[in-house]
Amino acid sequence: MSELHYMSAVEQARLIRTRQVSAVELVQAHLDRIEQVNPDINAIVTLTAQSALERAKEADASVPRGPLHGLPIAHKDLVDTAGIRTTYGSRQFADHVPDADDLIVTRLRAAGAITIGKTNTPEFGTGSHTVNEVFGATRNPYDRSKSAGGSSGGAAAALASGMIPLADGSDMGGSLRNPASFCNVVGLRPTPGRVPDIADRAAWFTLATLGPMARTVDDLVLMFQVISGFHPGSPYAITEPFAPDPELSVQGLRVAYSPDLGGLPVDPATAAVTATAPRVFESLGAHVEQVDLDLSDAEDAFRVYRAWSYAMNFSGLREAGPNIAWNVEQGRRVTGDDLARAEQLRTGLYQRMAAFFDTYDVLIAPVSQVPPFPVEQPYVTEVDGEPMPDYLAWMRSAYWVSVLHAPAASVPAGFTESGLPVGVQIVGRPFADATVLRFARAFEQVTGYGTRRPSW
Repeated sequence: MSELHYMSAVEQARLIRTRQVSAVELVQAHLDRIEQVNPDINAIVTLTAQSALERAKEADASVPRGPLHGLPIAHKDLVDTAGIRTTYGSRQFADHVPDADDLIVTRLRAAGAITIGKTNTPEFGTGSHTVNEVFGATRNPYDRSKSAGGSSGGAAAALASGMIPLADGSDMGGSLRNPASFCNVVGLRPTPGRVPDIADRAAWFTLATLGPMARTVDDLVLMFQVISGFHPGSPYAITEPFAPDPELSVQGLRVAYSPDLGGLPVDPATAAVTATAPRVFESLGAHVEQVDLDLSDAEDAFRVYRAWSYAMNFSGLREAGPNIAWNVEQGRRVTGDDLARAEQLRTGLYQRMAAFFDTYDVLIAPVSQVPPFPVEQPYVTEVDGEPMPDYLAWMRSAYWVSVLHAPAASVPAGFTESGLPVGVQIVGRPFADATVLRFARAFEQVTGYGTRRPSW
């Protein structure tokens, strides 16, 4: 029990259910771990220790409420939590306390999870490096001189260092997958609509989605089954409940491998790790084929939709950081012709990829084009000798996939020679979330990379 905080969420839930461990003991173990490592990592930025222990006592005195009964969880600081400070990483909201929970929080609490705090994020989730003017930067548990990724970097770092067993994340351009890759944990960008969100402005905006993060695929599935499911507050919520694939083997299934998603620059250290993934799937009996893939139409489509959403959502901010301001300005330049072009490009790409997935069950590729970079660096300016024109460009391997309306998982794939984590991205046909997780679990089980913990 000395490593209770590093046990899987599935095992923690079993110990609670069989009363071998109390909810108070479990919450306290994680609070102790937070006290030990969070000052150096800065992953959890608002701690709710007292209320978490009170809820744990209530859990011990009651019958199990759901599959997450007694398990501690931290919510991304973009997610509203009633009575708990939620800053969105913005100075303007540094003391903001919402009156109500977002839907994902409501569902997690109804399943018995206990909120232990909030995880760090860049301002309004803008960028794949977790740093803001309210709380500062989150550091990578595997090398504290490096970035934890973003924008769900606080969630990924907290998971990797044993502060929490489960976390929620969000993903527009890789904000969930990138930190999972950087921190050696598992993250799923579900098919949009699988985890509904109740939006008060752009209710039909499908580039961004909420999703689960964990240390193992089984833990991810445990949480995913709780947060997914129809809700009438979302106009494109998927009506069918998520069910994991009962088949575990990937033998005979078809894998397309793209080392660069059609010519993107990839850091040699990252490329060397992700290049080992095809052999793993071949050893599992899957048919693997390297493919020439052209996703370049996603570039214009993603940038137009993203810019438009920033202008709509953040034009009225009084105190906006430079990334927010840049995105808003880009959005103000978007015209009706731009949106029409973006819609046409995205539609064509969707149809071409539908035909692609008639041949292949999944696509595997790099999650990020680089390994974790220095924490003081605002963003990546060069990839394998190629200059990046702005702070977005180094994330193309993630945000091109976002345009596909497809589920995509980041799974630990190994480490660079200097010991930095690298993930592999597993992409499936839209709505085939269970297939993606089937491949992710098979890869995880045979490699075991996710069991390698930080050295302190």
